[in-house]
Amino acid sequence: MNQKALEFALRQTMRWLVSPMLKPSVPVRLQRQLISKAYLTSRPPKGCHFQEIEAEGMAINRVSYTEEPRGIVMYLHGGGFICGSPTTHRGLTGHLAKSSNTMVIVPDYRLAPENPFPAALDDAEKLYRALLDEEHPPGAISFAGDSAGGGLAVALCLRLKEKRIPLPASLTLFSPWVDLSNDHLYSPEQEPLLNRQWIDKAARLYCGPESRANPLISPIHGDLSGLPPMLIQVGSEEILMNDSQRLADAAKRDGVEVTLDIYNSLWHVFQIHAGELDRATRAVDDAGEFIRRHQEIEEENAHL
Repeated sequence: MNQKALEFALRQTMRWLVSPMLKPSVPVRLQRQLISKAYLTSRPPKGCHFQEIEAEGMAINRVSYTEEPRGIVMYLHGGGFICGSPTTHRGLTGHLAKSSNTMVIVPDYRLAPENPFPAALDDAEKLYRALLDEEHPPGAISFAGDSAGGGLAVALCLRLKEKRIPLPASLTLFSPWVDLSNDHLYSPEQEPLLNRQWIDKAARLYCGPESRANPLISPIHGDLSGLPPMLIQVGSEEILMNDSQRLADAAKRDGVEVTLDIYNSLWHVFQIHAGELDRATRAVDDAGEFIRRHQEIEEENAHL
């Protein structure tokens, strides 16, 4: 199948098979089951290694492509803080491990509504602190994430900065959700996946009584100065495109090195199709190059 035809087929799949799962009327537990099945089409590259471990009270996936990965990517998966897991993101994290030549660590952080804010943030901080306690230098660690996980990665940096904990080498963000008020959504000609009603429900379940303007919930409202270099990738066919543009503008305002790449005619977290869709593969390759370029690897800590 040529790439244009493949893009069309994938867009139709998003619209007619995946998007109907993301309705407020569908119970969260059923959404989790359905979404996990939808992600089965996202496959990691052949030869990718997965190890499931438990640490800091969480299930964690360790993902690598080479026998001697250099550096670490702490990857926070998306799913609106109510869905998703390390398993659903095996395809994307596998391709990112290959392109970055790192060990990608994916925590199964706690989800709402059972565990609303700040549970996910607490889990992410706990894992990062554990990596530092294991004497991994912060310059050898990068954060990455998609959608809610992308916003969570930025929020984590804000919390770490406030606590004067050393920050990671870089932030790689795929369609980050950084404003849970959803007051500045984009209106694309077509949106094959997301809808406002679903993300409003997800925000309500995650935030609980907390204000959605809290920078640790909606990091677009935070002071981004001092944050590490940032790569943002977003599709033009998604209602969250403005979140990426506003985040890039805020980062520039606060003196943060930032690159914003907008992919025309692609949808929310299109990178899950890496290995199948050429533009998705190239996007993940670019992300891997960005991660490698900003990591500072001491030779004695090069291999994990």
